[in-house]
Amino acid sequence: MKMLLDASAWIEFFLATEKGKAVRTVLREEACYTSVATVAEVANWALREERSAMAAINEVQNLSRILGVTTSMAALAGRLNFERKKANKKWGMMDSFVLATGSVYNMKILTKDPDFEDLPNVQMLK
Repeated sequence: MKMLLDASAWIEFFLATEKGKAVRTVLREEACYTSVATVAEVANWALREERSAMAAINEVQNLSRILGVTTSMAALAGRLNFERKKANKKWGMMDSFVLATGSVYNMKILTKDPDFEDLPNVQMLK
């Protein structure tokens, strides 16, 4: 199965939490991908935590395949963001890029983010 990891999954992985151990298992057993938008979120997290952003990015690149964003994916992300914000005011544009990437590539999204809980093709880290 193809799995798209969002930033919350990567953060759990880097923190080596119990949920991070589940992420490690997924990375070993599945074909894993990461949106380039998620790479930006991981870099931001690393800098906030006074960690090396480049080391985090390198690990993401080594353990998953990075997927770029096309114009059509960006348009889809905009539409998804518009629709999701109607029901959830805290839904973010980066979440929309992850959702759009998962939709375009027909991948399951691995996340801890409760904003994704109601969506199909999502595997929640519990």
